[in-house]
Amino acid sequence: MTKVKTTVGKRWAKFCGWLLKKLGWTSVGGIMEGNKAIVLGVPHTSIMDFPICYLFYAQFGTLAHIMIKKEFFFWPLGPILRALGGVPVDRSNAAASIRSIIKTFNENEFFHLAIAPEGTRKPVKKWKTGFHLIARQTGAKVYVGYYDWGRKEITVGQEWQLTDDANADLKRIQEHYSTLGLQGRNKDGYITGCHFVET
Repeated sequence: MTKVKTTVGKRWAKFCGWLLKKLGWTSVGGIMEGNKAIVLGVPHTSIMDFPICYLFYAQFGTLAHIMIKKEFFFWPLGPILRALGGVPVDRSNAAASIRSIIKTFNENEFFHLAIAPEGTRKPVKKWKTGFHLIARQTGAKVYVGYYDWGRKEITVGQEWQLTDDANADLKRIQEHYSTLGLQGRNKDGYITGCHFVET
């Protein structure tokens, strides 16, 4: 069984909310609804996206998990990453990673996952559809969240209804994001309006 931590203490949650505000960020709304849910994090241009997302979710007393290469889970870093919501996956094998996450969803009553459809911090035209397969296989809700470094605004966004057509769904999602005027921490690291899809 792959049991994961899903909550943080009240004092820590309060501190995370305070720190997020101290860093100049505005939280829009709360966490995702439902026991099983996936939030897309766009635009992903910097490793600093992770702590900002962590602070946002933790302020509500909850963890949104993130897939991290299994090679990073060595002592003493491994326990720290797990405490922050990290889930070890084999990034060299996309199919195995997806199967692993689906297994984790199925083995936990409550599991919220944050995932970057861009799949990398570099500017890319091809977004990945792994989240779509995970959602369809687990029944998880999907939210189109964002962290806008320009306005310093973060949210899980709205729930997005999926169809059986992953490519068409991702095209619509990319079109949605292209209207939001988002800015990554690395201003040159985010490409909008591209509708090329990669499984």
